[in-house]
Amino acid sequence: MSPHTLILLLTSTLFGVNYCQLNCSFDNLFNNLTFPDTHIRPVKNWTTVTEINIGMILYTIVKLDTSLQSLTTLVWFSMTWKNEFLQWDPKRYCSIEQILLSDDNIWKPDMYIYERIEGEDKSSVMPFYILNHDGVIKSAVPLRIVSSCKLDILKFPFDTQKCNLTFGPYIHSVKDIIMINQSNSAEVLRKSLAIFVSKGDWNLLDITVAKNPVKANEIAYSSIYYEITLKRVAVVYILTLIAPACLMIFLDIASMFIQMESGERLAFKITIVLGFSVLLLILNSMLPTSNVPPILGIFCCVCMAVMVISIMGCIAISYMITLSETQPTVPSWIKSWILGYLARVVCFKGKSFMKYGINISEAETHDNKRVLGEETKRKKSVKEDCIEVKLLKKLLLEILKIHTEIINSREKDDIKTEWHAAALVVDRLVLIIYLLIVVILFAAVLIIWLI
Repeated sequence: MSPHTLILLLTSTLFGVNYCQLNCSFDNLFNNLTFPDTHIRPVKNWTTVTEINIGMILYTIVKLDTSLQSLTTLVWFSMTWKNEFLQWDPKRYCSIEQILLSDDNIWKPDMYIYERIEGEDKSSVMPFYILNHDGVIKSAVPLRIVSSCKLDILKFPFDTQKCNLTFGPYIHSVKDIIMINQSNSAEVLRKSLAIFVSKGDWNLLDITVAKNPVKANEIAYSSIYYEITLKRVAVVYILTLIAPACLMIFLDIASMFIQMESGERLAFKITIVLGFSVLLLILNSMLPTSNVPPILGIFCCVCMAVMVISIMGCIAISYMITLSETQPTVPSWIKSWILGYLARVVCFKGKSFMKYGINISEAETHDNKRVLGEETKRKKSVKEDCIEVKLLKKLLLEILKIHTEIINSREKDDIKTEWHAAALVVDRLVLIIYLLIVVILFAAVLIIWLI
């Protein structure tokens, strides 16, 4: 080989090395790619269906607004598809297998979240996409999603909510785009639990992934939905709402054993009702507007109504005690219905309820009146000509007056006893009704919460 030939060979080799080194740049690869129109689906045959692989990992529950019935979540969302026009041989470009592209240079699927109720996307902007040498484009971005969520608050605050996130196109039908989930339900749940950050209000129970074809105007759209199952953390509600409500109910029941004659019972009950009304206001601010009220709200409203009824019973009892001082007689219907039937219904027994619920001394009163009449007749028949007889007469008259006053006082005491007995019957009837309603309500609430 001649020297000139050797020099040419070395020069060619040197320039070839330099040329390969110049080609080992992303800019050179980018300039050699042919970018199609970003508004046209990147397939060489229009009948080819573009497969969109999507994946989602739930990072945290930002807020579940029960009044607006909206769910705010932060998710890690990924999406891959193939662009048949953006492909190259890595061997020709120094083993470059992927590059980053901006969103202005490529076609992107018209991905839409069907449950989204807030149009403005407040998540961080990620304008770059990863392009592989085989034409596969990958997008991985964090998303802050505000979506609607239909809540079932019957078991509040021990409720479990299920909210859906449906991903799918809004222009391309199943003839153009097919949605495929990257991971199954178990894998998505495992990854989400590994990174899930709870703020203390809700616990993540399950995530279900499934295909959910959507039809609109007789056109089918491929979509994938994620059903997120959340359970409310009820400790705060137990301490701030349920426990105070139960304690107030028990205090109201205990107040029924305060003496009827004193006005302390009525004042104490009114104070409890005022405190219970504050709890109802707090509960009302926590609950969403729903056609089905929570069982806790029904329980509190019924207990409030029973408290008001018990206050009315206290007013009726106080009125009966007042009538015992002013009303000379007890109406017959009170004797027959309250002291008769109701006394037996509420199991009121004792010496004070021998007849119509009281100790009636009508026979004794009748005998005293008969004795008084006989003494009066005898007084008229006695001769007044005797001084001893006159003295005895005066003494007898005084004794008869004292006897008459004793009889009248006993009759008044009997009337007071009748009014007090009627008040006792009404008081026990209100207590029994109160206890029955509260026990039934407690049992119903516990059964609904446990099932």
